[in-house]
Amino acid sequence: MRLRAFLLTIALASTASVSADTEPGGPLAQAASRGVTARDPSTLVREDDTWWCFYTGRGVRSLHSKDLVTWQPGPAVLDEPPPWIAAAVPENRGTYWAPDVMKVGDRWLLYYSVSSFGKMDSAIGLATTPTLDPADPDFQWTDRGEVVRSREGGDFNTIDPAIFHARDGRLWLAFGSQWSGLKLVELDPATGKRLHPAAPLIPIAAGKSIEAPYLHQHGDRYYLFVNRGDCCRGDQSTYYITVGRSDRVEGPYVDRDGKPLLEGGGTLVLGIENGPLTGPGHAGIIEKDGKEWFSCHFEADDRMAGEATLGVMSLEWSGDGWPQVTPPEAR
Repeated sequence: MRLRAFLLTIALASTASVSADTEPGGPLAQAASRGVTARDPSTLVREDDTWWCFYTGRGVRSLHSKDLVTWQPGPAVLDEPPPWIAAAVPENRGTYWAPDVMKVGDRWLLYYSVSSFGKMDSAIGLATTPTLDPADPDFQWTDRGEVVRSREGGDFNTIDPAIFHARDGRLWLAFGSQWSGLKLVELDPATGKRLHPAAPLIPIAAGKSIEAPYLHQHGDRYYLFVNRGDCCRGDQSTYYITVGRSDRVEGPYVDRDGKPLLEGGGTLVLGIENGPLTGPGHAGIIEKDGKEWFSCHFEADDRMAGEATLGVMSLEWSGDGWPQVTPPEAR
């Protein structure tokens, strides 16, 4: 997430109930835009009968839904800035970016970015809770401190975390924006922190204007989704999503033509313009009722006065194993 306009207030828009060709919202298979404003969404997660989305905002904002169609605001994750942030990223003012969340064992792990406008002084923090349900007496987010940090003068940036739990039980965190590109570290499932703090960062993708990694396992292969282009310019944004795949989670990842993502490669998943929707970013994949769905945000929805919007749309896979996503609004 690069040079984002975090000083702007993130407002929630009402969910529309009319047809997808005139307004955002509508039946899940007939509309991508959910009609709510949410930039840099986490992977959508489900606890019991409720779906949750966490996104950029003061203290990390949340939305919840019963059906992936109608979304309502939930509580912030952090009511007050954790004490470690003032020393680690002194220019941060309490707005945390691009969270990601997953249940590991008996608790939810939520990773969030702490940075300041246009700076490489950044860190990724971790917060945990036994449950996502605010009505549950066990509900309580607890900040666990810093996971990884970057500094001015280095060559990488610790924002845009993406947690990935492989089928072999190993836990990973991908992250990064600009400079030398995207990185990968292994996590300890017991703590959520780095398994080997002194181990070198693993480079997984690079090239001009890159950020927002997301890892997914499909079949026997690992897929790395990334964003390229510029965000935060409304309908003038040039954000788009590409993907590469590998036989190993550590890479190397290559696109459909065999070009490595470390050399700027990437097969297009969602382009800049998608009907009234501009600038897709921050990929995620979920399963509901035996079908896979692809989530992201769009930098602008023309039907919402150019507001950024949460998108959820159908995901298919080609015969040779590449993801295919087309927003209904673009058909």
